[in-house]
Amino acid sequence: MSLFSKFFGSSSSAADEEKVREEQETSNINNMSIDEQFTYHFKKNGGKFLYCENMNELKEQFENILEENDWFESQVLCYDHKLFGLLDENRLRYGMTSNPKFLFSTCENLIAEEGSVLFSSKQIKQHKPNELPTNIVVYATTSQMLATKSDGLTAIKKKYERDFPTNITAIKYFEKAKEENFTQYGSSPKNLYLLLLEDL
Repeated sequence: MSLFSKFFGSSSSAADEEKVREEQETSNINNMSIDEQFTYHFKKNGGKFLYCENMNELKEQFENILEENDWFESQVLCYDHKLFGLLDENRLRYGMTSNPKFLFSTCENLIAEEGSVLFSSKQIKQHKPNELPTNIVVYATTSQMLATKSDGLTAIKKKYERDFPTNITAIKYFEKAKEENFTQYGSSPKNLYLLLLEDL
């Protein structure tokens, strides 16, 4: 051991400790179930996660979101006919809206490995993520949770054999990063609420 490392300590040992800690965290995440992995990554990305055991809970949580953000009687971007009833119940205007407060949508899948939400033209038409409202409320089910993005693409192929959707995109960042890195370049962070309904 050199004289300097005795006095000042070894900087490589701090780097080694950090590397070991990262490897242990990765190992712990890999040993988690798919739903635990998704929850971990989704929350780490800044998403707001609301688990619902039944439809009544989901309706209640949706109303809580509206109240928290003062979105009652506002305009909403929504293309899914199955969600219109929930919007009507809360007197929200949808259709041709010029200034929507939020997007209310279903999704294709939830991707556990990165905590992202996979959309296609079936939910968001031809809008790019940066063209969507900053606020998004997603209605999804536990059966839509998959391990990887390639699993998500395979599921889309199976689901739409003939009428294959376009504009397949994953939204992963749900808050502005404190320190942006190259992986977030060009991304458009969204304030995203996930209403996750238990269906398994």
